[in-house]
Amino acid sequence: MTESSALSSALLTDRYELTMLDAALLDGTYDRECVFEAFTRHLPGGRRYGILAGTGRLLELIDRFRFGDDELAYLRDNRVVRQETLDWLADYRFSGTIRGYREGEVYFPGSPFLIVDAPFAEGVILETLILSVFNYDSAVASAAARMVTAANGRPIAEMGSRRASERSAVSAARAAYVAGFSATSNLEAGRTWGVPTMGTAAHAFTLLHDTEEDAFRAQVSAMGPGTTLLVDTFDVETAIETAVRVAGPELGAIRLDSGDLPKLVRQVRDQLDRLGATSTRITVTNDLDEFTIAALSSSPVDSYGVGTSVVTGSGSPASGMVYKLVAHRDRDGDGEWVAVAKKSDGKPSIGGRKHPVRRLDASGRAVAEVVHIVEAGDTPDDTGRDLLVPLITDGELHREHLGPEGTRRAREHRETAMRELPDQAFRLGRGDPVLPTIFA
Repeated sequence: MTESSALSSALLTDRYELTMLDAALLDGTYDRECVFEAFTRHLPGGRRYGILAGTGRLLELIDRFRFGDDELAYLRDNRVVRQETLDWLADYRFSGTIRGYREGEVYFPGSPFLIVDAPFAEGVILETLILSVFNYDSAVASAAARMVTAANGRPIAEMGSRRASERSAVSAARAAYVAGFSATSNLEAGRTWGVPTMGTAAHAFTLLHDTEEDAFRAQVSAMGPGTTLLVDTFDVETAIETAVRVAGPELGAIRLDSGDLPKLVRQVRDQLDRLGATSTRITVTNDLDEFTIAALSSSPVDSYGVGTSVVTGSGSPASGMVYKLVAHRDRDGDGEWVAVAKKSDGKPSIGGRKHPVRRLDASGRAVAEVVHIVEAGDTPDDTGRDLLVPLITDGELHREHLGPEGTRRAREHRETAMRELPDQAFRLGRGDPVLPTIFA
């Protein structure tokens, strides 16, 4: 594999994207102007809102969606498409326009969070890439946002890399940060996306040494007394006494990774205070999700670390998002736009170009998601907050969405968007979406 092939995202797709392209090139419909949109039909797990994440990642992947020699050779050797299609793919660069929600935006069923204007061939082959990014990243962000709410201002670190594939781990760390997590254990997420990283030691470091005290002394010597010591390898009470003796009352924090946490945390807090370590923080990391975090709300926990639950979307690892063709030019008539829609039982779509708006009341609280069906270039006469922003215009990326800076902007926007939601949005129990989606 060449270096350019390693950087290409072109084969991160399903075969039928390219076979559709092949057939469209053959019958001449490949360059028909089209509108595609991405949306979700429902929120998973009976949740009341979703958080959109993945936009910055997607734009970089689209920029790298190029068919180099290695990709073309694979398609040729496996007879995926005809030679004429290979020739077209060799020159492929997305030249269309994409608008969508800001990353970090709250989303609801039916409303298009991404709209792609492009010739059929250019738009259709992005379907799998778009959905694979948004379905996973938004599942993580939506779960993470609920955990942030349950934590009620206490910081949460993402530490689920060992519970996901190596690429998903980086994506999950970024999505959790967009949703309000404070840090990640994943170094690649730190390097690529600017997510703050954290981490000290695992049980293996304690077991490496002849005694727990030796392990604590080694860690404090290397990292200073402000470090976090893991105290549940053997006996928690003995470990805390040893930890304070080794690091002194300025010990930064202790970590609990097992046990009956509500009861144990109170016992640990009392013991730390008796030993004079009144400023030593308590962090817990034992199979947490939004519900266990909420159950610890009255306990003296200072911070949380979440692994499996956040990288798996807390039981909903995909967001149910779909990508549909909703309009195209009429080539046989006068070039007017024609709305098209899927009518399948249980999976219908609504045709036509759309413009989503979040309607707010006088106090600035969101009351409805209003989706206007509009003609090309029209802007609806609505006093609500426009949800669409430019992401790619005529093939050129809007670079403010990219990299660490784009990730920081997405995190800030998520906080702003959630402040608009009514209070019932933050209930953890199953329920209907907190805002209705209205088609106008």
